[in-house]
Amino acid sequence: MYHVAIMKKNWGLIPMIKSGRKVAESRWYKLRVAPWNRIEKGDTVYFKNSGESVTLKAKVSRVLQYVISNGSERLKIIKKHAKKDLGLDEIPEEIQNYISNKRYAIFVFIENPEEVEPFDIDKSGFGKQCAWVTVLDIEKIKK
Repeated sequence: MYHVAIMKKNWGLIPMIKSGRKVAESRWYKLRVAPWNRIEKGDTVYFKNSGESVTLKAKVSRVLQYVISNGSERLKIIKKHAKKDLGLDEIPEEIQNYISNKRYAIFVFIENPEEVEPFDIDKSGFGKQCAWVTVLDIEKIKK
């Protein structure tokens, strides 16, 4: 499977992945949506900043999924992964606020990040606000 992770540019995550400082991408949801149960070791994740082209790809080395029952559990999960996996020295308030009401968390561990020839994607059928796209063939969504 192929995945496109759409990132918030102002969080500066793609350079962190490229440098190896960030070795996992986390997604936090109220409902179980992609990539929940749709990603596994060996898959390829492409990365792009919102409104920009895809510029980076990496292989999935491991996936962890959490069902969160309360706020203290949520905080424990983010603290466990913040520095070692997400490359965060501290957890910014913006991130704490973002995850505060989420019931599911998925951590996609990646390896061997490499730049790719930039390309755009067509998200038709996935929803305008979709921040993760999963496809069988990446060529099918390339513009």
